This record gives sequence, C-alpha cells and structure tokens, in this order.
Amino acid sequence: MLSDPTPVARSDPDTAKTVIDGQTFKRLVEASLTWLRTNHQIVNSLNVFPVPDGDTGTNMLLTMQAAFDEIANSGEHNLGKMVHSVSHGALMGARGNSGVILSQLWRGFARAVDNKAVLDVPTMVQAFAAARDTAYKGVVRPVEGTILTVAKDIATAADSAQASTDNPVTLLDILVTAADRSVQRTPELLPVLKEAGVVDAGGKGLFFILEGMLRYLKGEPLDVAITAVLPLSEMIFENTMEAIEPGQDFEVIVDFRPHEPLELPVFYNDLEQMGTSIQVGEGDGMYRLHIHVPTEKLYSPIDYTRSLGVITKIAIENLIAQMEERQDSCDDSQPIIAPIEPGQIAVIAVSPGPGISRVFASLGVAGIVEGGQTMNPSTQEIIHSFENLPTDKVILLPNNKNIILAAQAAAELTVKTVAVIPSRSVPQGLAAIMRLIPDGNFETVVSEMNEALEDVETGEITIATRSVEIDNVQVREGEIIALHNGKLVLAAASLEEACLELLKESQADHFELITMFYGDNISKAEVFRIADKVRTVYPAQEVEIQEGCQPHYQFIIAIE
Repeated sequence: MLSDPTPVARSDPDTAKTVIDGQTFKRLVEASLTWLRTNHQIVNSLNVFPVPDGDTGTNMLLTMQAAFDEIANSGEHNLGKMVHSVSHGALMGARGNSGVILSQLWRGFARAVDNKAVLDVPTMVQAFAAARDTAYKGVVRPVEGTILTVAKDIATAADSAQASTDNPVTLLDILVTAADRSVQRTPELLPVLKEAGVVDAGGKGLFFILEGMLRYLKGEPLDVAITAVLPLSEMIFENTMEAIEPGQDFEVIVDFRPHEPLELPVFYNDLEQMGTSIQVGEGDGMYRLHIHVPTEKLYSPIDYTRSLGVITKIAIENLIAQMEERQDSCDDSQPIIAPIEPGQIAVIAVSPGPGISRVFASLGVAGIVEGGQTMNPSTQEIIHSFENLPTDKVILLPNNKNIILAAQAAAELTVKTVAVIPSRSVPQGLAAIMRLIPDGNFETVVSEMNEALEDVETGEITIATRSVEIDNVQVREGEIIALHNGKLVLAAASLEEACLELLKESQADHFELITMFYGDNISKAEVFRIADKVRTVYPAQEVEIQEGCQPHYQFIIAIE
C-alpha cells in the first residue's frame, strides 16, 4: 500500500499539464511496485516449462523492491537524480534474467533523463528509446517475443505519439495500451509461448509496472488484482509446501460449480478469514479452490463452497505429516572453505543445496552463494561473495541459466578481474571446477573451465508444476518429469522410470561415470534402491550417489 494514497503529480496552471519531478516519480515507482506485488503471481503462472523455476514475477518484484528501497527515504526533487538512484537500486537488487533486463531498462531510462528537473513528453520519448537500446545491448543474443520486444514496442509507440500530446500522463496511457498489445502478440513471435498457451512473463511484468504508475495517477486502487482467477492448468501448488505458515495444518483443495457468478473480491475476503496460500482457478465453469487452514477450520472452506454451489471433488492433505515425511536427515552443516591466498584465482560457485556446497568446497572454491531454482541470488549478493577476498582474480560459476546475467552484471560492477563461466547446471559447474589451478594463469584456467562445460551431460528429475505439452512431450501437473541438458524429454509414473529413461535418452552407456545428487525431498532408502537399479542396468559404468540436499529436484544427475 502506498504511504500516501493521494496522487502527488503537480498541475502547472499555465499549461494544464501534469508535472513529474523527482518526488512525483518516487510515488510512481512505489505505485508500480505495489501493483506488481498485487499481480506478481499472475506473472509467475506464465512460466513456460512445468518445472520449479526462478519465477519471473517474483524476480521482477524483488528487483523493483530493491529499486524503491534505494529512494524510499529520499527527499530529492530533481528527476534525473531520483531515476539514477532507482537504476542503481534495481541493478544491485536484480535477480534472475528478467530482473537483470529490468535493471538495464532502468539504466537506459536514467541515462536519458540525466540532470533533467522534470519528466516531460520529449524526455519520456528519449528515455523509453534509451531503455530499449540499453536492454538490447545487455543481451548477447536477443530473442523476440520477450520483455525486450515489449520494451521496443513501448519505445515505438512513444515516438509515434509524441506529436499528438504534450501531457506525460496521456502519453503514459498510450504506452500502457501499447505494452498490453505487445504482450498479447508475444506468442506469435516466440513459438514456445504459443505451444505452451501463455504470453511472455517478463513482458507481462513490465506491463504491470507501467500500468501501476498509470493507475496511481488516475486514483485507481493498487491492492486488488484485476485478474484474481487463473486457468486451472496454471495453478501452482509445488511452492506452497516450501514454507508452511505457523498454525496452518491442512491443505484443502475443493472443486465446485457455483450456482451464480462468483463475486471474487467477496470470495477472496471470506477465504482470507479461514487460511492462507489461497489460489483460485477456473475452467469450463468449474472452480478449484486451494487453501491452507488450521485444524479448527479444516471443514470451513468445504462448508463455504457448498453454500455457493455443487462440490465435485475434495482433497485434504495433512501438511505437518507431509513435512515430517520429507527427507529430514539431510546434513545442512556449512561447508568448510579453505582460505584463498593473495594473488590466487578465487572461484565462487552458486549452489542450490548444502550437500552440493560441500562438494564444491572440497574441490577448492573460495566462496559459496546460496541459490538455484526459485531462489536466484541478486547481483549484490554475488558481489559480496568475493569483494573482500585477498585477490583480484575471480571466476564465477552461476550453475543455473537464470543466474548467468546477474553474475555478468556483478562482474561489470567491480574493479577486480572477474570471469563468468556460463555454467547452466550444477554438473557443468563441477566439471569446470575440476580444471581449477589456483596458482595458474588466469586466462588459461578460464579457457579450460569453458571447455569443461562440454564434458558433462546434465539430468534433472522433478515434479511437473503445470499441465502442458512442449516439444511433443505431454505433461500433466504432478507427474514426474525428466530434463536432459535443460530440455524436457519425458514424463514418467515413477522416479525409477524417470531416472532410467533419462539415462537412456542421454546415452549414458557411452559414458564412464554417473553421479546422482539426491535432494531433500526423497528418502535415502528410495535413493539407494534406485541407484542399485541403475547399477544393474549400467554395469559397465561407475555409479555414485551424493547428498545434494537441493529442494524441488529429487535428483540432479551428472553423466561424464
């Protein structure tokens, strides 16, 4: 909620135009943050692949939060200085590829308004053009049908509209419409979006950021989502188990057909009196309610929905029992990092689990950054991992495709010599660290690590978070799925089947070593049973099991 709900844009009595200075812009940034927070789960639901991911909506929200935190207490009235502060905050707080691109948009915008006292129409046009150009330059291989396309279409609309208005609010209204149209067009430009039946998530997030500013200037509410109901196929329950709220003992899912159209604000308000983690989906006239409730309110959602319509299905899960059944013997002790000597090469690895962190530590890394799927570290967190080390030669292993841009941003913000090895998975990062020679030639070690990325195949086993068909693979929500080098290759009925079919798909019989890092959501008995089966099918290969303790993924498999 905005600290001051009253629009603060000033009206110039001589021109009747809205004047946006530094303080007004601060309120607009806060409004965009508030509106994005209201709708970020909608952005998250647009994830193309059915895997637990570094959700775009969450990453953009955290990036915008960092941007606003930078100016929250600022009394600056100069527009240029205020926007530069926003840009700096966004860059340091950028998480995931979407967050880094968003920070680049702010960076370009800030350059165009440098030393400007107010934001008028000509300056806005220049700023959106500069934002577009900076974001495109920040991506090695720009892909159309993404947030970049939306930024480009916004800049084009601004240039076309500048002759028709001299009021920045009118121009912003035009740009919000252009952003919306651009987002709706993204599936026509990017086949994977069309195949999955979604629009681009980053572009949708950018739309909400601009729309939040416009809604604030129009005095419209920012804390009530316009779209409160998702398609059934886009409801995501995987992450709700990761942080069960105190006092919430049961998960209740109710399918029902209402007698009358639902009054969604009332519906949500009533549900909030019962529990948390509320999700509502709709399809073919049927609604699905998901909620976490305490024991004393176990049947409240059921009784409530019965009063609204006909219940067709009920599912109840004991959350506490489920949490107790999750693998709780995972050793979460901190890895022992050997001290780096002055002048040596320091390697920083991003790791999704304490077990994997200990493996990296044993291989000589100088620092660990916690992160991976659903928990992308910020640019600032990566910088903090190496800025106090007694060496100016640093190598970063992001070990996740959604962390590479943040690592590259961190490398650009330091005076140290930093190389980013574009490792897209933990197995690639481990293959790279094997080439480390702490006292070796920096360029030679970097070259060797880059070459090592091709020496290993990566397999990942997890649970599908949505129903979708991608690359001719039909997946239903809740099924076990396998990815080979980041590509969805199969769905299976059991973990054993998924592992064996994945190894077959990756031609594991042509390799020598299969290492299975098991997660925090599988029992050791199941791990040993599956590993024994793998050894039976692949007797010529060495099969190792390692405690990874990573969330979401039952197995991360290195084949080398």
